[in-house]
Amino acid sequence: MISQVRGGTRWKRFALVMVPSIAATAAVGVGLAQGALAASFSVSGQDFKVSADQLVGDNLIQYGSVAEGATLGDPNKKTKHPVTISGFSRAEITNMCQSLVTPVPGLGAITLQLHTGNKGKPAVAENIYLDVAELDADAKFEQLDIGVAVGDGSHATKPVPGTVADGGLFSQRAKKATLTNVRQKAWATTAGTFTLPDLKLRLLSGDKPCYQDEK
Repeated sequence: MISQVRGGTRWKRFALVMVPSIAATAAVGVGLAQGALAASFSVSGQDFKVSADQLVGDNLIQYGSVAEGATLGDPNKKTKHPVTISGFSRAEITNMCQSLVTPVPGLGAITLQLHTGNKGKPAVAENIYLDVAELDADAKFEQLDIGVAVGDGSHATKPVPGTVADGGLFSQRAKKATLTNVRQKAWATTAGTFTLPDLKLRLLSGDKPCYQDEK
């Protein structure tokens, strides 16, 4: 089964990325209410942006959770963020940009930009999980199953330990997912290995993210 969906998912609807079902989004909301934590560490008080020409991933798993961590300006205060966890056993990412904009007193905004996966050598990640708040992309799924219980044990890519509040909650999976024109806002990324060919990291003066938000 192949499904194609154009992006536009927003975290205010709990960001169940590219699932063609309103009921599915509501099911993720139930998962968030249970208080599961998406990452095995406390996330920072800053989200970051990622863009890519293409991401091709094997054995996709997606389910809703919550990322909890510090609050920018008040690190002793904990803040919770609704996220969709997207996991792949392996992913290749072409022309990837990651950016983080930080306000610095006396200097204004400073942007950290990372570029990789160019010149015909994609970035390659093994056992990667993304805690996503927003995603826009064109998507193609192969061998797609929607509405699988996240804890049923049959996922090729397993849920992250400690991130599932109730094993009976909604998830989806696909043998292969191809995302193009990716624009993503996330709170965390974890991977077993992440190979970044031709890596370039730059500090830039001003607010210069990988992409601008739509108005």
